[in-house]
Amino acid sequence: MTTEHILTNARIVLEDRIIKGSILIRDGLIADISEGVSKAGEDLEGDFLLPGLVELHTDHLEIHCSPRPGVRWDVMSAIQAHDAQIATSGITTVFDCLRLGFDEEGGFERGTMHHLASAIETAQREGRLRAEHLIHLRCEVPCADVLDQFSDFEGDANVRLASLMDHAPGQRQFQKLEQYIFFYKRKRGLSDAAFDAFVKRRMEASASYSARNRDALAARCAALGITVASHDDATLAHVEEARGHGVRLAEFPTSIEAAQASHASGMSVLMGAPNVVRGGSHSGNIAARDLAEQGVLDVLSSDYVPLSLLHAPFVLSDSIDSLSLPQAVAMVSATPARTVGLDDRGRIAPGLRADLVRVKRAEGVPVSRAVWRQGKRVA
Repeated sequence: MTTEHILTNARIVLEDRIIKGSILIRDGLIADISEGVSKAGEDLEGDFLLPGLVELHTDHLEIHCSPRPGVRWDVMSAIQAHDAQIATSGITTVFDCLRLGFDEEGGFERGTMHHLASAIETAQREGRLRAEHLIHLRCEVPCADVLDQFSDFEGDANVRLASLMDHAPGQRQFQKLEQYIFFYKRKRGLSDAAFDAFVKRRMEASASYSARNRDALAARCAALGITVASHDDATLAHVEEARGHGVRLAEFPTSIEAAQASHASGMSVLMGAPNVVRGGSHSGNIAARDLAEQGVLDVLSSDYVPLSLLHAPFVLSDSIDSLSLPQAVAMVSATPARTVGLDDRGRIAPGLRADLVRVKRAEGVPVSRAVWRQGKRVA
């Protein structure tokens, strides 16, 4: 049985322009787009209509799984709470980050991530979730067990993205020890001796395992058709290494030269939407707005604040004369979808999934007033 639904009187954000018009949804797909207001259908009262947002990198699920230090929450409850916040932020496709590679500082018990992935798939199968959830494996390459952890996921079709990370001191995000001291000594209350021993272990592990694990993981991802992301690239050598590994997504480059080189190499450069909203990086690295002004910012990620993915495109289009709202919205919809091979979504166009977000915004923080996934109202 065919189902149809019309949304009208909307400012429809297409890839290259904004039109005032209507959208016909048929059987979960966008069947037609027309200019002008229809007498039939749901009146959106002149609100913006955006494509459903595509989130490639969020650690937000971990906050729900462990809402306080030492507290482990019911997994299904945590997933549903995470999903509700994701969907009401306008995100219709989300890649949940799961950490692989554990040591004594890992935070979660071994096996937790595989259990989480199974629970996400169960929740999706049982119709508990509003957004579509896929898996992004955050692979800590200095860890001795990261390849064993990765092998547990090799038959999981929901794994569509893997990032190769090294958070050891002296590497990438933490090239300067001052940042490492803040993140790992002060925040954890380590003594001088304990911190020195911790740094020594991390540096030795990076020297022993990072290069070979990075090579092996990139090869496995290529064989499995999983998109590969680099993480925190800081130098031209890092970018060249990423090119050799077939990287399509450059996450959070820490220098302008690395961002420029990644973009020029055809990689999609990803930065945090919170970086845009705050006006700078919380860890003292480059500002996402600077990359946007130079035309080398391609994708935004909500990272740790889901609503920032809806807020940031408006901030960018307000503050950068050369960047239109459709161009900024593409950073959270069309470009991330294309980067990971999801060609059926991310744009408002005939034949694509009717993943849509109704947004009211005169000024300041935008409000998500309604969300549809495959034509079905989910928020």
